[in-house]
Amino acid sequence: MFSRSEDVEADALKKRGWSISAIARHLERDRKTVRSHLNGERVAGVRRSSAPDPLAPFVRYVSARFVDDPHVWASALYDEVVPLGYPCSYPSFVRQVRVAGLRPHCEACDGVNGRETTEIDHPPGEEIQWDWAERRRAPWGATSYGLLGTLSHSGRTREVLTESMDQAHLIEAIDGVLRRLGGTARKWRTDRLATVIKPGTADVQASFAPVAKHYGAIITPCPPRRGNRKGAVECGVKFMCGRWWRTMTATNPEDAQVSLDRFWSTTGDARLRPPGRYMDPGDFAPGERPVWPTVGELAEAEELMALPSMPYPAAVEVARTVDDRASVAFRGNRYSTPPGLTGTEMTLRHRLGSGALDIVAPGGLVLVTHRLAVPGAGAMVRTPEHRAALEAAVLGQLTTARPCDRKANKPPGPAALEARAELLGSGGEPTVDLERLAEVVALAFPGASDDADGEVSA
Repeated sequence: MFSRSEDVEADALKKRGWSISAIARHLERDRKTVRSHLNGERVAGVRRSSAPDPLAPFVRYVSARFVDDPHVWASALYDEVVPLGYPCSYPSFVRQVRVAGLRPHCEACDGVNGRETTEIDHPPGEEIQWDWAERRRAPWGATSYGLLGTLSHSGRTREVLTESMDQAHLIEAIDGVLRRLGGTARKWRTDRLATVIKPGTADVQASFAPVAKHYGAIITPCPPRRGNRKGAVECGVKFMCGRWWRTMTATNPEDAQVSLDRFWSTTGDARLRPPGRYMDPGDFAPGERPVWPTVGELAEAEELMALPSMPYPAAVEVARTVDDRASVAFRGNRYSTPPGLTGTEMTLRHRLGSGALDIVAPGGLVLVTHRLAVPGAGAMVRTPEHRAALEAAVLGQLTTARPCDRKANKPPGPAALEARAELLGSGGEPTVDLERLAEVVALAFPGASDDADGEVSA
């Protein structure tokens, strides 16, 4: 194989006027090898196989099949070319098809792959982009859902963790993100979330339209299969996963939310935000380095619309099981239920902005309404009625009797002796039927005989 250093040396010698034969003698190479590399017929560092290409006789057929169906499976094609005489294995077939570039590019199915991209100019305060970040196997034993909102102009991002992606949790997360940002942009750009956009259309869901009106925002869905249209929030998801999630040490959602808020307000806002266009080196004096603003500096110039005093009154519902302390868990606190319901699954309902939590029985009856505690406070919220009822139930189970002596001598009592006598018969001792015993022995030992005394012997 002609090395790259030999290729460079041969090219330099040729430019000095050396002949092919002289270069070949100098490099101790065959003249045909030197000539093919100098003419560009071969590439240095790449060994040319001496064996013929096994796919070459089938290229025309495979290309025609890709015209018929650009998405035909390679395994299906392999099943077709083997009877035609293809000699290699399936992995070799796939590799040769890929190296030859026979499969055509499908613009409709490949999404953003292979497309040209450009920076889109976003005026300050004009747009906020939304996206979910789902992370399985969270340290607290459940899937974590995080809603990210990114201001398109500055790149400032805030995120709220939830336990579900249904519409009520989405609305609660949106309000949390906007209040962390200090306002809302005029347009909300989302991908085609089924909770926001009616599937198969660009229309807003009827149940979500009042939410947009409540905050005064315009819903702008991304075009179909154009995920890079909301590239700012996609970059935020990638940044969060690499810089926060992988090193996060929180063991519950409440601590994780505190850590996440700190991360976005410090590390997230300290990111440098290059300008939207590529800068020409001529824009700077010799030795001058560009000074780029940070995300936080750009965000200060964004004029956001004010938020309503209260969030949209959506009703968030979650299912919880009553524990042995007659309580259910909700966002880092526990709330009491009447005693005697251990193991029963309750529905917890919280209407945003109300500050109250309803505990609903399986039949739909509201058992109790609690005042919400500060999330993550670890408080036990219990009504006086529940406390008194639980104390009565617990004390009613207590007893002053001494534990049983498990090592004492306790022979059978009168009742047991009476039952024993019935089992033994009227004589009080076990009885044996000798005639029946002789029949059993005769059946078991066919060679047995009776002796003179009438006893059975073998």
